[in-house]
Amino acid sequence: MKPLRLLLALLLALGVAASVSACSLIGGSSAPVATGKAPTGTDGAVNFDERYIAAGTGAKKVDIWFDALCPYCGQFERTNGETIAKAVDDGSVTVRLHPLTFLDPNSNGTGYSTRAAAALTCVGIHDQHRVLDYFRALYTDQPEEGSSGLTDAELARRASALGITDISGCLSRSDPLKVWAQANTTQSVSGPIVVDGKKLLDKIQGTPTVLVDGKQYPGSVTDAKAFEKFLGA
Repeated sequence: MKPLRLLLALLLALGVAASVSACSLIGGSSAPVATGKAPTGTDGAVNFDERYIAAGTGAKKVDIWFDALCPYCGQFERTNGETIAKAVDDGSVTVRLHPLTFLDPNSNGTGYSTRAAAALTCVGIHDQHRVLDYFRALYTDQPEEGSSGLTDAELARRASALGITDISGCLSRSDPLKVWAQANTTQSVSGPIVVDGKKLLDKIQGTPTVLVDGKQYPGSVTDAKAFEKFLGA
C-alpha cells in the first residue's frame, strides 16, 4: 500500500474507533433549543451559572458531560462508576456532572434526555448528598435509544427507591430546569467550554466527555484500568 493510502486508511480506522466510543454531538441541530429563562446562581449541589451538578468535596475535579440516553455514557458509568464513587467517598474527588439533552429526538417525542436531566437537577437541589447515587441509577437498566425512556413517575420512583427525597413535586414544576439543561446543550455544541474560568475545550463533540483536573480522558469508556490510572495520575 502506498504511503498516502496507508495514512488515509489509518486516519479512517482512527475515526471509526472514535465514533464507537461516544455519542456524537456533531450535526446535533435537531436537539431541542431552550425557549424560556434558565435559573441562575446556585441551589444545593447545582451551579446553574457554571452548568454543573456537583458531588463530593475533593480537591481533584472530574467533569463529565453526558446524556442519560447515550449508551456509551452507560458503558462508562457501569465500567468506572464504582471507582469514581469510591474517590468521592474518600474525599479525594469532586465530580461535576454536566447534563446534555441532544438525544431527545431519539425518545419517541417524550424528551427523555431533558426529563432525566431535570430529575437529576431536582435531586441536586433537594438532596444534594445523593447526586451521584441518582446519576448512577439513571444507568441501571438504562433505556435504549429509540425507546420512550422512563416516565416522570418512574424517574421519581428511582429516587425514592434509593431513599432520596421525593422529587415528584419538583418534576411537576421542572420547566426552568429543562430549559437550563437544553441551554447547556446549545452552549456545549457551540463552545467554548470554560471550567473554573479557564477554556478547556473548543466544544463538546460527544458524550461521555470526561476531564480530570482539566485534562481529557483519551481512553476507552470500557477500559477500567486505563481510567483508574488516569484518575490517579
